Amino acid sequence: MGLKPVIIIGNGGHARVLVDILLLQKREIIGYTAPTEENNRYNVTYLGKDEEILKYHPQEIELVNALGSVSNTKLRANIFNIFKSKGYKFSTTIHPSAIISDTVILGEGVQIMAGVVIQPFAKIDDNTIVNTSTCIDHDCFIDKHCHIAPGCVLSGGIKIGESTHIGTGAKIIQNISIGKNVLVGAGSLVLRDIGDNKKVYGSPAKEVSK
Repeated sequence: MGLKPVIIIGNGGHARVLVDILLLQKREIIGYTAPTEENNRYNVTYLGKDEEILKYHPQEIELVNALGSVSNTKLRANIFNIFKSKGYKFSTTIHPSAIISDTVILGEGVQIMAGVVIQPFAKIDDNTIVNTSTCIDHDCFIDKHCHIAPGCVLSGGIKIGESTHIGTGAKIIQNISIGKNVLVGAGSLVLRDIGDNKKVYGSPAKEVSK
């Protein structure tokens, strides 16, 4: 049985990266939803606001959550949870150049971009983005609704809590635990555990005011 056609939620820069992957996979794209019609460089059809998705039966389609997150993952998480509660499924989207161990567990709606390496026994939970050229080593666990931005390096045994954003180029040493709703600034070097609801930045990373 073939893959179901997809509807893309969003039309920004992250959406363009996802459309490129979907085209490489030869997935059928019905269209995209957004608050207003915008220019689409791939000429994907504008369907209307997100409510248009409800015209399609959940068993007929899959959704692609194309809302990126610069520092706040809440909107992306809300979209995922709303449509999951209505019975829809989110497509797991993986660039063909990604290198992923057969022992890795990927949740629903996970997005793996070009050049990513994920080593054995890592687990990436639902609706998480692992962005371009990120390296995730063995036995890491990344919870739901996270964004691991481009060029990050996560050593082995790291745990990252729900709805956390790891900024571009950040590096985290082995066996570190990072809580939920954390923002790790771009280029940071994380040497110590970080509790929930923190914002850290620097090399080494230190807590900064919100």
